[in-house]
Amino acid sequence: YAGHLCLSDGEVENCYEQNIVFVLSQRKNLRYKSAQIRNDGGFQMWVGILLLSTITVLYAGYNLLIKISSDHVPEVATTTILATICLQVAALVASLAFMGMLLIRGGQVLSLSLSAYLWAAGAGLCIGLAEIGYFYLFRGVGGAAPIAANVAIPAIVTGTVVITILLSAMVLKETIGPIQVVGTVAVIAGIAMIFSGGFTS
Repeated sequence: YAGHLCLSDGEVENCYEQNIVFVLSQRKNLRYKSAQIRNDGGFQMWVGILLLSTITVLYAGYNLLIKISSDHVPEVATTTILATICLQVAALVASLAFMGMLLIRGGQVLSLSLSAYLWAAGAGLCIGLAEIGYFYLFRGVGGAAPIAANVAIPAIVTGTVVITILLSAMVLKETIGPIQVVGTVAVIAGIAMIFSGGFTS
């Protein structure tokens, strides 16, 4: 059955031809839809790669700009806490501007569950304390020399990769494959190599 019915023997040949045309057209439509799905998937992949690259560049700017800010702290300053607060205020302004853009576009649901807010607050607490430590690390603590950016930043970023992989397996019960294990070991070896050449500015 292909969408047509043959009612009599005299209509068989004509009906048969119509069925062939119908089947061929359906196959053509299926090919078109399959190609469209593949194209959409490819587009979505490139969008993901672009977003990932943008986040990577922004995170690199975040790390380097903290180091530059630390280099401009006056010698008479005893703490860099105001620089940390300035960073967080700028981040809040960026988030509010993005939320404003979403509200202007409309059709957004902003309310979240309580657990989402609590976990986000925990993440904010972690990044806040990390930023405080960052400024002290680049400024020097207790008379110690500041740590060079080309040592501290790679060590911290790659170190977070190792910790994240381990915790995702232990806490989130995610599966770690052999390639990820090899990569984790390589990252640890890379951190050791970075520190082998000294770590002060």
